[in-house]
Amino acid sequence: MTNERDETLSAASMTHFEIFKFWAPLAAQWLMMAIEGPLLTSLIARMPEPKYNLAAYGVAFSFAIIVEAPVIMMMTASTALARDRVSFLKLRRFANTLNVSVTILMAALLIPPVFDFVSLDLLQLPARAAELLYPSVAAMLLWPGVIGMRRFYHGVMIRRGQTKRVMYATIVRVAGMAGCGFGLYYHGGVDGGVVGGAALTAGVVTEGIATRLMTRKAVRETMAIEPKRADAVPRYRQIISFYYPLVLTSFIALGVHPFVTFFMGRAPFPVESLAVLPAINSFIFIFRSTALAFAEAGLALMGDAFEGFKKVREFTWIAGGVVTAVAALIVFSPLRDLWFRYVYGLTPELTAFAALPTMLQSPLAPLTYVTVFQRTVLIYFGRTNPITWATALEAIGIIGGLFLMARGYHIVGAVAASGSYTFGRILANGYLQISMRRTIAARAPDVT
Repeated sequence: MTNERDETLSAASMTHFEIFKFWAPLAAQWLMMAIEGPLLTSLIARMPEPKYNLAAYGVAFSFAIIVEAPVIMMMTASTALARDRVSFLKLRRFANTLNVSVTILMAALLIPPVFDFVSLDLLQLPARAAELLYPSVAAMLLWPGVIGMRRFYHGVMIRRGQTKRVMYATIVRVAGMAGCGFGLYYHGGVDGGVVGGAALTAGVVTEGIATRLMTRKAVRETMAIEPKRADAVPRYRQIISFYYPLVLTSFIALGVHPFVTFFMGRAPFPVESLAVLPAINSFIFIFRSTALAFAEAGLALMGDAFEGFKKVREFTWIAGGVVTAVAALIVFSPLRDLWFRYVYGLTPELTAFAALPTMLQSPLAPLTYVTVFQRTVLIYFGRTNPITWATALEAIGIIGGLFLMARGYHIVGAVAASGSYTFGRILANGYLQISMRRTIAARAPDVT
């Protein structure tokens, strides 16, 4: 594996600073993507009918990421499997098939009878929110498929050590998103939910074009590598066997969102909860994002013989500790309300409404670092099934918590959702820790 200067980064002798240099561009990429939520929320909150448009934007985004579920783990797959010319070509065909499929699925959601059933009958959204939702979803038609394409090529670049190029492509994404968002905002005559959906799509389309151009070097390097052995080339059946637990993981994780929407629509203060939850999620995501950046970096740095495990583990704890301290400083101080009031542009009432749910979600920042490290170890050894089971356990915890709090005790929807998110993640971390320890004991017993 080579970095941007074509130097070999040895997993056995790498320092924390070398890990940081490898990881930092990916962390910057995720932080830039984390800016999208606050920026678009702040624009929508300053437009007419902010509560209903924020609700429409939040639900449209939930729909899009559910449809995106089959391709969300493509970056992990290409980082792990795109080793040579043959495996690259096979995985690219596999990715293209998924990308076309999710685009068709997104289009099917826009068929009026289907949309009415989901938004009005199933989710029981307020009529005005449902009316604003349709054009918001339409604006995101291309979003899932393009996400799949760029995640595939990002994985190829990460495997070749070209993490800075991933960051550069994301700069293009943020610029495209911000340009479209501000352009529609100042143009006027466009509902806030549409501004959010269109801006997100513009961002990923521009990033997809930039990624395809920037990945040419990584593709050439990969295509120049011939398989060492014929049996080392993954068959499609093996690709599917590796990938389908990850897809199930995504489906389960992302499929929780409509359940959250469903319960919040029936809990006290439904419109307020639907309005503030996207803001809270995007705020907490800022702190979680750097952990998500470490997923592929950690996988690439474990080494061929798991010799990088201890250094990766140490770095995870250091980075997670720093992020946790920063998150606590903001979440449990007046800085939190200043952020929601003046950055997001929420009304004083919605700002106060968001306080408790934000505090309940704050543990997700350190827990995400734990989750990413546990999953990385399991994926390294090809054990993706425990990840699926852990995610299922997390979903059960979230849905069970929502049912108990929102339906049983009539707790405000946003509060119930935030508390349930954290409870579910704690359950998943416990299961992943047991699975990781057993896997290390069986595959690398000398590592402690």
